[in-house]
Amino acid sequence: MPSKKLTTRQEAEDFVRGCTFYATGGGGLPENGIRSLISEMEAGRTVGWVDINEIPDDALAVCPFLMGSIAPHDEATINEMKSFGMINGVNPEKERLMKAVQELEIYTGKKFSVVVPIELAGANTPGPMAAGSALGMVTVDGDYTSRAIPEIIQITPYYKGKNCLPIASVDEWGNICIIKESTSLRVAERIGKLISAAGYGLAGQAGIVLTGKELKETVIPGTLTECYELGKFIRETREAGKNVVDEMVKMLGGWVLAKGEVSVKDDSDKGGYYWGYVTITGEKEYAGSTYKFWFKNENHVVWKNGNPYVMSPDIISTVDLETGEPIPNPKIKVGQKVALIGMKCKPVLRCKECYEVLTPQYFGFDIPYVPIEEVMGSR
Repeated sequence: MPSKKLTTRQEAEDFVRGCTFYATGGGGLPENGIRSLISEMEAGRTVGWVDINEIPDDALAVCPFLMGSIAPHDEATINEMKSFGMINGVNPEKERLMKAVQELEIYTGKKFSVVVPIELAGANTPGPMAAGSALGMVTVDGDYTSRAIPEIIQITPYYKGKNCLPIASVDEWGNICIIKESTSLRVAERIGKLISAAGYGLAGQAGIVLTGKELKETVIPGTLTECYELGKFIRETREAGKNVVDEMVKMLGGWVLAKGEVSVKDDSDKGGYYWGYVTITGEKEYAGSTYKFWFKNENHVVWKNGNPYVMSPDIISTVDLETGEPIPNPKIKVGQKVALIGMKCKPVLRCKECYEVLTPQYFGFDIPYVPIEEVMGSR
């Protein structure tokens, strides 16, 4: 894939729109991601990505990421935050990520030159890119999941046995922690989430230090370009007055799982994750059917009329029925007209290691994983 520079607000918005679709409901709020990118553009710095083959084998790559829940705060939580003096945060998302990278450099005594997003997401891709730009680093055209995920064990470096620690953490309020060692990466995930929960939101963290050679063995290449192309396609299709949802599905080679109205939303913020169920009452050609999906930050299981339907690691994204704009889970509201879109995950996720940590049974459901193309018909 060729290198790409984002030079206008429209290009930034197109890119973040595509990232938000692949985030499958999680990964932070797109307005924060746009803000991070625009701040770098206004500072006159280069924002974009380079092809994986441009990265020298001896370069050191770091993975900055946002860790925690994006659930809206209720009044009780806000009052609790005030009791700790957590009223006005001092570190916007980009700054949290920058400081986490700097703290990891200090701790390891190493200098990093390449940024790798951990996932595709409205905030958790552009935020790391902007942090890297501010630190004079380049971002590779790729990531470690080709979607968004709730836990750090659901990434290709884990599947391939790479060391992901130490991890540096900086929250919105300026609290700094280092996860030096852990008994497993899943335990490191738990510690990281509890650190973010103590800060009532998203902590900026940095870890997974790999050489350029190791990066080429683990990164899923070309995914940032794919996000940009999808986001641009959605906008241009909308501007042309076409049916965005149907055209998007054709472009992606995916399926419309449902069209209808959000009738129920049951959500909660617990342990550093945003959990919930959303029910869609089908309309028009989907009338008479009810669709329900479960999310842990991201969408993982869909039921149709009470029966298991589509599930992760395949992509399950909610979009506005008219505009095709992807909707993060915190933004979903009862009464919205939406479409639920599904598509095959990347082939790299169709592996034993991924199935062990990113299918319904890992999340506690007695549901065997069935690939989306088998459910919907081969394509």
